[in-house]
Amino acid sequence: MDNRAEVREFLTTRRARLTPDQVGLPAVGTRRVPGLRRSEVAAVAGLSVEYYARLERGQIAGASTGVLDALARALQLDETETAHLFDLARAADGIPTSGRPRRRTPGKAAARPSLRWALEAITGGVAFVRDAHQNILATNSLGRAFYSPVIGNGGRLPNLARFQFLDPASRDFYPDWDLFAAMCVGIMRTDAGRDPHDRGLQDLVGELSTRSETFRRLWADHNVRTHGTGTKRFNHPVVGELALAYEELAMTAEPGLTIFIYTAEPGSPSAERLHLLASWAAPVRTVPDA
Repeated sequence: MDNRAEVREFLTTRRARLTPDQVGLPAVGTRRVPGLRRSEVAAVAGLSVEYYARLERGQIAGASTGVLDALARALQLDETETAHLFDLARAADGIPTSGRPRRRTPGKAAARPSLRWALEAITGGVAFVRDAHQNILATNSLGRAFYSPVIGNGGRLPNLARFQFLDPASRDFYPDWDLFAAMCVGIMRTDAGRDPHDRGLQDLVGELSTRSETFRRLWADHNVRTHGTGTKRFNHPVVGELALAYEELAMTAEPGLTIFIYTAEPGSPSAERLHLLASWAAPVRTVPDA
């Protein structure tokens, strides 16, 4: 991806969402476009107008930590957006992947027996491994049952972004489809900022931009986010609506891969339905003849 274009569009979209009163400035004159003027961002950040204009043109290489912090405060960036700005600056300086260790082949990591054993040891919740391309690489038995609408009849582990934007079934599986779509794109944006030379992610973005107008629109917003923890709603064709809490766990042994665990509040209707789904997914044990 073009780092200068990414920087330019990110700063422009962040500037456009603010008003002078939000940053403590008087609204002076008629505004032809929404948001702050470049001069106002520069004033709040304590930068010269010329220097800020250069940054917004994408010339962010060499910007100091102090400058980036001032810019983040002026644009009222949240923690994820600030990290994204620093990732873009590191990429411009030629520091790959935010200084993280080089990623190994995801397929080899997912095939590791100890990882499969660890996932299968989680019996009361959905557990799966996802990479930065939104591919599900491995899952436990309950996870395969949970994601049966996504996996389909072919049995291949899916790409969640393709399912979200290209498969009509996603609108049934995700009751909060618009929210999920924005989250998916925001997470992909964050990963793209961390590693702008990730060819696989670039190809996926290109494919989805071509085939989905919604993805194309959301990608142009330049919003970023991380997962971490929270609650999501699903509508499973076997057991119905599920409200599941999720936790995201980074795999230190496999940089770039993440374990997700979805669980239900004990005693809740969702917990009962998740238990029912686990029973539905359990293999039938045959009793040998005496």
